[in-house]
Amino acid sequence: MNIEQVKTIVVIGAGAMGQQIAMNTALNGRASSYRVILCDSFPSAVEKAQKWAADYLAGRVAKGRITQPEADRISASLSFSQDVDGAAVQADIVIEAIIENLEIKRELFGRISKLCKPDTILGSNSSNLVSSKLADVTVNPQRLLNIHYFNPALVMQLVELVRGPHTAPETIETARAFALSTGKAPIVINKEIAGFVANRINAAVTHEACSLLEKGVASVEDIDTACEKGLGYPMGPFRLMDLTGIDVNYYVRRDRYAESGDEYDKPSPLVIEKFQKGELGRKTGKGWYDYSAADKK
Repeated sequence: MNIEQVKTIVVIGAGAMGQQIAMNTALNGRASSYRVILCDSFPSAVEKAQKWAADYLAGRVAKGRITQPEADRISASLSFSQDVDGAAVQADIVIEAIIENLEIKRELFGRISKLCKPDTILGSNSSNLVSSKLADVTVNPQRLLNIHYFNPALVMQLVELVRGPHTAPETIETARAFALSTGKAPIVINKEIAGFVANRINAAVTHEACSLLEKGVASVEDIDTACEKGLGYPMGPFRLMDLTGIDVNYYVRRDRYAESGDEYDKPSPLVIEKFQKGELGRKTGKGWYDYSAADKK
């Protein structure tokens, strides 16, 4: 399938990432007139996504970012469904954004790949599970790849397109053209590797930041300041961990170590300590920083 044939985008998984991927496609793909279906098998997730979308567009109008007619047009192009299979039948591109569980993803791709058109592009938003782990259950795996957005997907421009050994060149090219058409800056990763590019670079920075803290070289605040004011990072590594969740860092490093056996990939002892205490960052009110006072305001 080439980009001229792409009309209907189906996002499976109506959580935070799925909501934003769908909205970004509807909002920025106006010139391409994409029809976007956001679907989830859980009714509560669909209802929550619908409310979020309505509130988001109303907020954009209130701030003067878009006009009411534009909001109406975007809203008309974005629909919501609890019928995942029915949506998949209509798709030209599927972007999966469900829970990071391999068996659940394998069941989904095995099922929808039988229902989709033979050339429908099948993308997984997973940042850690490569598409080759799904290829053996996917019909026509040459159309399968990772299409990895960054959180928040409405703001972050980077999209990583990860080529598996099964992925056809035309699949990558169409996915790249699609990402560009929705305001993103896609990169192509030619070999599957855990963490892809951006997260691996970020992991190296985070590893060094934790090492400096363990050795007493500098404080959390000063390490973050060095990255923000000296290296131009929008957010230092500890602030970023608090935002994304210290538990996320722990699980990713744990799983990567289990796969590689490399001591470098282990979670930092300081991260393990925070994880065991339940101090997971902003979502728990405390991580590397204390947010309890801010939450009370």
